[in-house]
Amino acid sequence: MKVDLGDLNAFVAVARAKGFRDAARASGGSASGLSEAVRRLEAQLGVRLLNRTTRSVAATEAGQRLLERLGPALSEMEAALDVVNSFRDRPAGTLRLNVPVSASRLILPEIVPGFLAAYPDIRLEVVAEESFVDVLAAGCDAGIRYDERLEQDMIAVPIGPRVQRFAAAAAPSYLDRRGRPEHPRDLLGHDCLLGRFASGALTAPWEFERDGETVRVDPTGPLIVSAGGAIDLLVESAIAGSGIIFLFEGWLRPHLDSGALEPVLESWWQSFPGPFLYYPGRRLVPAPLRAFLDFIKGPAGRA
Repeated sequence: MKVDLGDLNAFVAVARAKGFRDAARASGGSASGLSEAVRRLEAQLGVRLLNRTTRSVAATEAGQRLLERLGPALSEMEAALDVVNSFRDRPAGTLRLNVPVSASRLILPEIVPGFLAAYPDIRLEVVAEESFVDVLAAGCDAGIRYDERLEQDMIAVPIGPRVQRFAAAAAPSYLDRRGRPEHPRDLLGHDCLLGRFASGALTAPWEFERDGETVRVDPTGPLIVSAGGAIDLLVESAIAGSGIIFLFEGWLRPHLDSGALEPVLESWWQSFPGPFLYYPGRRLVPAPLRAFLDFIKGPAGRA
């Protein structure tokens, strides 16, 4: 069966975006054009691929199976076509990265502006989320993760600071009212502000370390937000005096420096290795990704 490649790409775009308008924005096409392409593909295959309502679009079981197979295949096709990029004076094309929200907040701002200036023909798309996905199946060229969460059979390249810390902090008003913890276990008597991952797991226990002693505590508190997108609410609540927050030091540093937040148990803050850019080692490396790799191996990627 001969199927139009453009129709397949349209289906993948809509299924991933879960909507025609969002897919049109991402692909630079029109919602009506994407809708017609998907209808044409469904008619040719003789099966419904998407369930459509006035408010949402979701892949059917058949559509999900097709998406799982098409994602890696289309990525490989893009990589094969990218070979001609080596004959250009400057790399061109789209680079898609899947990263945690913390990386989009703390790592990429130091890298992206310089990279875009150095490679004006490359378009960068960043998907920031807390769920751990197969980057190929998600239509991405590479991802950023920490060492313990790297997928197998991946090539990993250091990116950003090589050492980071988790920091505990609270508003001075809260600590004046409730007292200043002297040991991690004291946190069990405090209001602690927590996040929840998409998996349902909380951003706990909190782990502290000093002089070779490691202490893990499972705090509770009045506020739980989704990890990633709602973390700023957690920070603002801490600043307002709602409780103690435990987050990347880099995220909290501006508020610590301004005095809006006060360090808690600073001598116990635990260091951990910085993140890695990872990508599949079993496929050709697209020119935009090669350019990004070269860029982060320089001073900008080790900030």
